[in-house]
Amino acid sequence: MFEWFGKVNFSPYTKVGDFAGFLKDGYLKGSRCRACGFKTFPPRADCPQCLSGEFDFVDYSGRGRLHTYTRIAAAPNGFEDVAPYTIGVVDLEEGGRCLAWFGSTIREEEIKIGMELQVVPRIFEEIEKIKVSYSLEKPGTKWGRRHADA
Repeated sequence: MFEWFGKVNFSPYTKVGDFAGFLKDGYLKGSRCRACGFKTFPPRADCPQCLSGEFDFVDYSGRGRLHTYTRIAAAPNGFEDVAPYTIGVVDLEEGGRCLAWFGSTIREEEIKIGMELQVVPRIFEEIEKIKVSYSLEKPGTKWGRRHADA
């Protein structure tokens, strides 16, 4: 399933593999440790707080605040065709952080540290293999099948 992110996972098994399937179905999920309740995004197979390997997937709203950002002009291999682009790190309301590209609802001159943002999963089904990524959008931006009727 992780090939949907554009990369191949060479692990034969991962406890958080369902994460990609949730995204494909329009759900943003984190993990909550069964032992101590610590929440993380992206989901983690082992709790960074107590090291327990038992967790549940929990819904995430995608709401958060911008922690930091940068504009990439000299892109790494494989991204030269989309440079320049701006990415940011968001502190999510439910816990954890997400790294994502700024989307079309936010102009570069509007970007400010601490601003409220909405993390939006993007699914590109028109490509032979489904590709999943995130974008950072204005608060309240709806996405995917889950929010089609909201």
